[in-house]
Amino acid sequence: MPEIDIVLVAPLYEGNVGFTARVMKNFGFSRLVLIDPCTLGNEAKARAAHAQDVLRGAELCTIEDVFARSSIVIATTGTVSKSVCHSMRMPFYSPRELRENLRDIDGRVSILFGRENWGLNNEEVKRSDMICTIPTTDEYPILNLSHAVGVICYELSSLPLPSYALASPVDMGYLYQHIDRYLDAIGHPAFKRENTMILIRRVLGRAHLTSREASTLHGLLRRSEWHINPAQFERNRQVPDPDRNTGEEE
Repeated sequence: MPEIDIVLVAPLYEGNVGFTARVMKNFGFSRLVLIDPCTLGNEAKARAAHAQDVLRGAELCTIEDVFARSSIVIATTGTVSKSVCHSMRMPFYSPRELRENLRDIDGRVSILFGRENWGLNNEEVKRSDMICTIPTTDEYPILNLSHAVGVICYELSSLPLPSYALASPVDMGYLYQHIDRYLDAIGHPAFKRENTMILIRRVLGRAHLTSREASTLHGLLRRSEWHINPAQFERNRQVPDPDRNTGEEE
């Protein structure tokens, strides 16, 4: 099954961190990651109960570390877009749908849970590959942090063994850079660039590319670049390029 990290982004209350460790252990998860957490003391230990090992083993790191090392980053949010025209929070998945999307994945998956008072910020959501939201009633839609973690862990607790490995974060980073350069080559309007790259990240995040598939996309982009401007393509071949050694098909 995937290596799943439960990532709490700037949690405000140590009791919620302790409860999170407890509910993680309830469903067989142990990889707790804390980004800029509150001070953890006796309350966190008390709320963790028999999950002291999960609490003690919590890793402290930065949001940049999480994005750099993860094959897939999933943002959890209670606020979703009502229109497909707003790409920041679309499309979104329920926890059950999330399980189906991760069923055959082998790689590091980080699930981000935001601050208790206002959740994840737009930049954290924008950079994530997938969006997950827990369906709740309109009457009282706000879940406690540890309860939200518990719902997600419950749905993912019986994932089967994987059947293939994902492209690495480095592979995907090179591919996104190549696509960004390709948009220059085809004269894509600058004012549309950021939104286009968000949409591309969403599409490829859902696709769960293997390294071979990422390499094939490199090859298709290169062949297209040659047809657009053969002379420029040949000049570019003389300049060292980090994605030249990815083994892409051309």
